[in-house]
Amino acid sequence: MSEHTTPPPVAEQARVEADAARAGRAGRPGASILDRIGAVQNLGLVGVLVILGIIGGITADTFWTRSNVLTILQQASVIGVISVGMTFVIIGGGIDLSVGKAMALASVWCTTVSTQSYGPVVMVLCALLVGMGVGLVNGLLIAYGRMVPFIATLAMLAAARGLAEQISDKHTQLVTQSAINDIATTKPLGITLLVWIFAAVAVVGWIVLNRTTYGRRTFAVGGNLEAARLAGINVRRHTTTLYVVSGLCVGIAAIMITSLTTTGSSTHGDLYELDSIAAVIIGGTSLAGGRGTVVGSVFGVLIFTTISNLFILNNLHTETQNIAKGVIIVIAVLLQRRNREVAV
Repeated sequence: MSEHTTPPPVAEQARVEADAARAGRAGRPGASILDRIGAVQNLGLVGVLVILGIIGGITADTFWTRSNVLTILQQASVIGVISVGMTFVIIGGGIDLSVGKAMALASVWCTTVSTQSYGPVVMVLCALLVGMGVGLVNGLLIAYGRMVPFIATLAMLAAARGLAEQISDKHTQLVTQSAINDIATTKPLGITLLVWIFAAVAVVGWIVLNRTTYGRRTFAVGGNLEAARLAGINVRRHTTTLYVVSGLCVGIAAIMITSLTTTGSSTHGDLYELDSIAAVIIGGTSLAGGRGTVVGSVFGVLIFTTISNLFILNNLHTETQNIAKGVIIVIAVLLQRRNREVAV
């Protein structure tokens, strides 16, 4: 048999998957150092949460009450689900500025009178399909239309806001389906179902990102686009699916915010894109792509939510809170740059 015989399809597929994994995680200088830095970052985030907890216990008597801790978790749940999807997009080398208004659009669409008349199942499916539809359009514009992610998703933000306002006529739509409203009030084991949904999405996101071929390809595409292409990955298709994943998370978040507020409104999700991106960055995900963790993003969401809670309990102004968030984001980006320099 000739030594140039084409390898069997299964063997070739295994080779391509191995190349994709190396391109995404070990095919760049300093990869092992970056992995260690990521672990240290997660420990650092835990330390930040502990410090915030100590400050909260000192400055506010009600901080460590059960009701307040559950309030923090509930407030983190909606933006947390969006942040899981955002983690995939940013690791894959993109960004999604449309998530906040896409959530508003999904909430409005699923709470129209005609949609609600078909029952809660159709409402949930409607929200998920709208979110995924927005993500699909974003992905197609970016992957096949070759638009810059920032521009494409910024345009989608404006379009989704306008469509949400047109559908609702800028009016708040009340939810009449008790099954939807009950999502926010149902408390398995004393914890609201919204928190359980957030936890489930985070766990599934972690498994997909760290234990599947899809996750390895995501790291590969974000870490080195050309190497991923040469390894046999359909980069365009994979990039498109990343935005669909983000859209799916947006759809889930839309159901959660609809249940929490018992309304569908075009005002839902204001600045959620900034909050989710900030949480992901704080969690250690690199804006350059190719590196990040779902666990870090979860910690990032909890840190921002805890800070907001502390400001509220201490009667501090929202303006001061926003300034503090801005400073934290700048520090996180500077630390990322320093870590990259150390790795190189």
